[in-house]
Amino acid sequence: MSTPALHAAGLSVPGRLDAVSLDLGPGELVAMVGPNGAGKSTLIQALAGLLPAHGAIHWNGQSLSHIPAAERGRRLAWVGQEAHFEFAFPVREVVAQGRYAWGDDPTGVAEALAELDLTFLADRPATRLSGGERHRVALARALATQAPIQLWDEPVAQLDVRHALEVMRLARRRADGGGTVLVSLHDLRAAYRFDRVLVLDRGRLVGNGGPHEVLTADLIRQVFRVEATFVESLVPELPQD
Repeated sequence: MSTPALHAAGLSVPGRLDAVSLDLGPGELVAMVGPNGAGKSTLIQALAGLLPAHGAIHWNGQSLSHIPAAERGRRLAWVGQEAHFEFAFPVREVVAQGRYAWGDDPTGVAEALAELDLTFLADRPATRLSGGERHRVALARALATQAPIQLWDEPVAQLDVRHALEVMRLARRRADGGGTVLVSLHDLRAAYRFDRVLVLDRGRLVGNGGPHEVLTADLIRQVFRVEATFVESLVPELPQD
């Protein structure tokens, strides 16, 4: 069995996470869902080493505590729920910040701008962007790192339908290329596009498996306190290239 790209054992943050254990493998695209306050952002930040937590975290078999800070920036990229830029740097420079751990080598910056439909905004100050545009800049910065592990916290919440689908396609391409991508979502329908779904409720991991096996009417009723009816509905897709 291959070494997990991300391994967590007994991960706890008082009042927010309760003994969460999971493995994420290379080549996996994984969704994480749960109600507000379930602990999704806390778990993502803990896995990224941004939030102190009890328990064990390993990246590619190595304890997180033993990985130097510069090396962490080459192995993993994190995108938070909010994208705020305090300084009026051009979009291109903000995305290029993702190359800091590589000695500011500009490799991949132009490609990341193109992938997130930002090339025409490359010279605009990051402080003069809409919320959705700012979030795409944050995602482009993460892609520019070329880190094999990508943790994205609600990356499509502020995006229009086309850009949201493009982000999901980018996530799939990263996973198909051998990367590990964990994405938190609120749209349960979108979770069916993923290889695996994690379900958090009140700080506990209560579901972990394929979307059709995990997202049952019973679990949705228990966790989200709503009734789920499975019917055919509109499914938007990007045009074929």
